[in-house]
Amino acid sequence: MLKPVATLDPFSDPAPFRDALAEWFGKHGRDYPWRRTSDPYAVLISEVMLQQTQIATVLGRNYYGRFLDRFPDPPSLAIADDADLLKAWEGLGYYRRVRMLRETARAVVEAGRFPESLDALQKLPGVGRYTANAVRAFAFDLPAAVVDGNVARVLSRVVDFRDTVDSPAGLKHLWTLADQLADPQRPKVYNSALMEIGQTCCRPGVPDCLACPIAQFCKTREPETLPVKTAKAKTTQVESHVLWMRDSEGRVLLHQEQGKRRQGLWKLPERKAADVSGLREIATHRYGITRYQVTLHVHQAIPTTPIREDEVWQQPEAVASLAMPSPYRRAVEALLKES
Repeated sequence: MLKPVATLDPFSDPAPFRDALAEWFGKHGRDYPWRRTSDPYAVLISEVMLQQTQIATVLGRNYYGRFLDRFPDPPSLAIADDADLLKAWEGLGYYRRVRMLRETARAVVEAGRFPESLDALQKLPGVGRYTANAVRAFAFDLPAAVVDGNVARVLSRVVDFRDTVDSPAGLKHLWTLADQLADPQRPKVYNSALMEIGQTCCRPGVPDCLACPIAQFCKTREPETLPVKTAKAKTTQVESHVLWMRDSEGRVLLHQEQGKRRQGLWKLPERKAADVSGLREIATHRYGITRYQVTLHVHQAIPTTPIREDEVWQQPEAVASLAMPSPYRRAVEALLKES
């Protein structure tokens, strides 16, 4: 495919660039549930969920809808206890996000209203420049530039930007470009369109330039080589060993995490490899998290296997109501079916 040659400069006159995006979005914009609302709370929930989770996952498993059903407004989220909070977020990972959302809800309740200004939004717990601008654009339809991974890819190709887009200098440059092109009259439509162009036409790898409504503004001749990103850290292999243990009443032995990353979540009790060397391995599960590839080895405990004070026997019927990381959930549910 031969990429069309750029004939217009969006920076000398942004109006045609903005109009092209608005016209395309009017015909091809997708119907996401967060696009049907102007509630800043609901918009914030969607933005935080989508920071580390693909749209297809959020929609396919109805994480967004279920979370709002459980916590429909800031007051309901502000008073949520850890058990309910983590259970509602189960499967999305990066659980610090939902705790920060609760802190944000408490701040909004205390203030009596959801702030609109960029400065006030950025003072909310866990809300940075991107999220604050997203709420301004998508909830309040106020002038704002939004730069996520999709927008960074589109802009880097439009201007043929060949420095790393994920470096501090690269990000600063892209935000400057985004501010210059942002549509002050149609911020919600403009930013939605630019993000969706990145999801569809201007996708990673080889884009569909012939279908792109802003191809005539796009300077690069080699879009498949952009954006340039910092080399990823090497994947680290991790071996994790856990126990599968049931008592005479059929209860399952579990442990509630106290560390920062998964605090409050339940999992199978961990042991060192040497501690389980004599136990039979009954299941193996593999999963990735950030730069780690984890192999979870599940070992069948025996009656004489020592248990620890912080490990708790749970009834099988209660396990479903406990918040649990997805890899452990899959392991426990599979073993309960086999029992």
